[in-house]
Amino acid sequence: MQNIKIYLITDSVGETAKKIISAVVAQFPTVDLSDVQLYPFTNDKASLLEILNDAKKENALVAITLVDKSLVACVKKFSDTHDLAYVDFMSPLMHLIEERSGEQPTQESGSVHRLNQAYFNRVAAIEFAVKYDDGKDPKGFLNADIVLLGVSRTSKTPLSMYLANKGYKVANLPIIPEVEVAKELYKVDPRKIIGLTSTSESLSNIRSYREQKSMYSDEKRILEELAYADTLFEQLGIETIDVSKRSIEESSMLIENLIQK
Repeated sequence: MQNIKIYLITDSVGETAKKIISAVVAQFPTVDLSDVQLYPFTNDKASLLEILNDAKKENALVAITLVDKSLVACVKKFSDTHDLAYVDFMSPLMHLIEERSGEQPTQESGSVHRLNQAYFNRVAAIEFAVKYDDGKDPKGFLNADIVLLGVSRTSKTPLSMYLANKGYKVANLPIIPEVEVAKELYKVDPRKIIGLTSTSESLSNIRSYREQKSMYSDEKRILEELAYADTLFEQLGIETIDVSKRSIEESSMLIENLIQK
């Protein structure tokens, strides 16, 4: 496979650029793009020029998320002089907004991560998801923004944490035929409850990694669990989604859409 090195230069933690790069890399499965060097908190020209010189030596592609116009200009000048390939993820859109609005950007690095109320809401939501994970305390159902139900290995906990990072207070409950669900569940608005389902084949494969040749991964047992869960979902009158062929991100988006409806 052809190998291409990428230098990611940012004045903050680099989360924005890493997500963009991951999305682009996924489009080139036959190219080795695993070598991504992150240079966070780059806020002065001396450090920036040192990184650019290294990138030139290694013939790397450079991606930047810098809000300081003088640093962006430094990258452009160096690239033009040394024929270095680079992409600027932020400046073009910032320039368009500046032209349209007539307002100057603050050029404040890391402002998206500023400790505002939304940040503290996310922290509280994460703490909530941990506290009420796996049906630990049924009282959490009454205070949750979202309640996730599903048999074992339907991604209840990962989805709870992912949604918590978006600020939703999420509680989840494993559905087991032999265990009666908590009475608090029937007091929750059905529009807040989402049933997670899957295929027996998918669940059998996932569970086999944990316990091979056991009732836990037996397909007949799984079908019984799924049937019981479907009956419960119907009794509660809730929406369901199939997570068998979906990523956490895709399932999360569907859940958000259902809740917002």
